Amino acid sequence: MPQQSRGVRGRPRQFDTDNALDLAMQVFRSKGYHSASISDLSEGMQLTAGSIYKAFHDKRNLFLQVFARYTSLRNTALSQRLAVLPTGREKIAALLHFYLESASSVEGRRGCLVVGSAIELQQFDPELSGLVTTALQRNQQGILQLIQQGQQDGSVNPKCNAEALTSVLLCLVLGMRVAGKLNDLPAREEVVSTALALLD
Repeated sequence: MPQQSRGVRGRPRQFDTDNALDLAMQVFRSKGYHSASISDLSEGMQLTAGSIYKAFHDKRNLFLQVFARYTSLRNTALSQRLAVLPTGREKIAALLHFYLESASSVEGRRGCLVVGSAIELQQFDPELSGLVTTALQRNQQGILQLIQQGQQDGSVNPKCNAEALTSVLLCLVLGMRVAGKLNDLPAREEVVSTALALLD
């Protein structure tokens, strides 16, 4: 008798990794790292728990990959928006609008993975907490560079304390994400114009 060819039984389920990470991202953003169970992730990712373990080993490693993808996508989207603008002030305005859009409606309810993880992971996982801290420091450094660019091109008052202004704007954009998780932000345009007044 001819030998029967082996079928696909026993093979791990095939799926698009980026899509799976994007689906897991929504779960982690809405529930947080600790509250997101494998059952939650299985439902959200439309995968069996076994497939998740085979592909990502455990929830922690899954979160690491999700976090890396989240920060990469966010940084790329923001960089593309800022790249076409000539002055530091215009770039700061675009950055503020970017965070306002992220804090609005469904996107806002999902929450920011960086902000949401900052407090939650600080006490429990130094490595994950370190990744969050690095992401926040990168955001802070990016804002500082925009302010310094504005001071050089004349769109930001050169007498402003760049470091202090950076801290204020960082607190503002992080606060937008927290507020957006709870409710839509009122007077959105006024928020941007008020913040830009600090640059004068």
